[in-house]
Amino acid sequence: MCGIAGWYRRGGAPVAADVVGRQCDAIRHRGPDDSGVQVDGDFGFGMRRLSILDLARGHQPMSVAGGRFSIVFNGEIYNHLEIRRDLAAEGVSFATHCDTETILAGYAQWGDRIWPRLEGMFAVAIWDAPRRELTLARDPLGIKPLYLSEQAGGLAFASELKALTVLPEHAFDVDDRAVHDFFSFGHVRTPRSIYRQVRTLPPGHVLKLGAQGEARMSAFWRPQLRSAPARSEAEWVAEMQEVLLGSVARHMLSDVPVAAFLSGGVDSSAVLAAMRRSTNAPLKAFTVGYPGARIDETDTARRIAQHLGCEHVVLPLEFGAARDVLPQVQRCFDEPFADMAAIPTWLASKLAAEQVKVVLCGEGGDELFAGYKRHRNAANIERLRPLIAALGPLGALVERTPALPGARLNYLRQHAQRAVEFVRLPDGYQQFFAATQISRRRLRGEVFADAFAERHEGAGAYERLEQEYFADAGAGGLSALEQFLVADLTVNMPSAMLTRLDRASMAHSLEARVPMLSHRFVDWALGVPTSLKMRGNVGKYLLRRAVADWLPPDILKLPKQGFQVPMAQWLRGEFGIFARDVWAGGGAADSGYLDRAAVDRLFDEHRQGQADHSRMLYAITVFGLWWRESRVSSDGARGVAAEPSFV
Repeated sequence: MCGIAGWYRRGGAPVAADVVGRQCDAIRHRGPDDSGVQVDGDFGFGMRRLSILDLARGHQPMSVAGGRFSIVFNGEIYNHLEIRRDLAAEGVSFATHCDTETILAGYAQWGDRIWPRLEGMFAVAIWDAPRRELTLARDPLGIKPLYLSEQAGGLAFASELKALTVLPEHAFDVDDRAVHDFFSFGHVRTPRSIYRQVRTLPPGHVLKLGAQGEARMSAFWRPQLRSAPARSEAEWVAEMQEVLLGSVARHMLSDVPVAAFLSGGVDSSAVLAAMRRSTNAPLKAFTVGYPGARIDETDTARRIAQHLGCEHVVLPLEFGAARDVLPQVQRCFDEPFADMAAIPTWLASKLAAEQVKVVLCGEGGDELFAGYKRHRNAANIERLRPLIAALGPLGALVERTPALPGARLNYLRQHAQRAVEFVRLPDGYQQFFAATQISRRRLRGEVFADAFAERHEGAGAYERLEQEYFADAGAGGLSALEQFLVADLTVNMPSAMLTRLDRASMAHSLEARVPMLSHRFVDWALGVPTSLKMRGNVGKYLLRRAVADWLPPDILKLPKQGFQVPMAQWLRGEFGIFARDVWAGGGAADSGYLDRAAVDRLFDEHRQGQADHSRMLYAITVFGLWWRESRVSSDGARGVAAEPSFV
């Protein structure tokens, strides 16, 4: 696991080693164990290494073929020993035992055919010196980040934004559309970043750039829903167990101890149980708890850990601790990021990193096996659509319902209004965008400054999003639930879930692995019938069946919680005072994006229980922290910049 960065300046102007060194220094936290820089005229790249495999001989940049090909690589390849055997059969010899050399030898032997063969997480840069060609590749699901900035005829890349903003001759202006993304969804949607001049390399893609001409980008993997051969439910359960155990065992490949995050939910419990079945070695599980809160799962997680014979380490989280660490949490993302689960993920990573270098996590289970409430809603609405259509006038009445007496009634009113909006949407793609937003269009219209709202709010928002992300997909015969699952996997996963996990863990030099997001596992899961993913109102039905005998009785009957925080409650107390101070005193109130009086009204309504504005208020707080620390001007958001040619 590493952080990588580089700059192909092109045009003959040299890249100085100290410039690439500054890029790497900016991401030292991603790899404190080793560093390296290589320059070749107008090209240079480097890395920071967190040593996991072949601790003594995995130095990067690494070269093969007499120095023709050189590589920097962030990630882990879990099937690299299998690939080595194939390469050895073709006469390739190796000098180390690390996966970095496996990738580079595979590229030298097979070219771009190497990418779909890799099982793991990766962001890779390979330099072909004689051809003066740069190749960049990113893993199929987007587990590892790779940011790109095409400016002044060159191309810079890095694992994090902070390793780009240190470069000379580069400009970074706030992207108006990215700010709208953030206040709509709580994060910037891939492939955008908060800066107009920076985009991400899409998951499952490879990009090539030579000394002349434009970059060429192509996909080497895409998720494909498919029909699997018919089999009995018992056969599916057995196969689910086999595939999960195999993926977890491969993800435990390491020369250092491996532990796990444990929330108490199905996914993390399934991964920990599979780990226990893969090894008799001591295992640790790390949990963040919320003393006295309804969502606290500490007792459940403790029962699971004891049942599996694992050491259980718990970090209690109070609002005061969340307030104190929030500026550090936000800082690790380099752009506003309002996923509340970033706080417990960051703290769990800090706790784990004091004892281990690697943890396994349960991300992906909900997206692959229909575990979210929004998936149940999509399936139910599709079944009940004729009846719902007959109740059209009732929806209009719900939309016009004013504030009610009491917080609970107002929360129910908000949920009903969101449900009405959801029901009116024609397919799973649009329902996905409605369900994953943190604010409704009406609220944004009230809170946004007039000029900003005019540029980005209006009728047809969901249709435009569907066209942007799924124009080539069409309905394709997919049900609303299947469309929803594809959208979760391809949009929300890399934009939100995996961004959160990567930055929060790597901020503490901790490698977080996700065995349910190996593309081999994903390819298999996409063939599972939806009837085995959603059974009635029970999501993740097949996964639950597969691990039922591995866990304590009745654990799988408990309601889903996940890595949550009681933010609505906190914002009505002292955390709300902190949040309001950040908003008022950090400069965000004068940014030109939000209406000061409208935001103040949101704080008042939430504190008085008239509405639950916690997600929007948390986003405003995070934006205020980012705005206070960033050195960019909002004036840049008003301009127009050419889109990078590789997007």
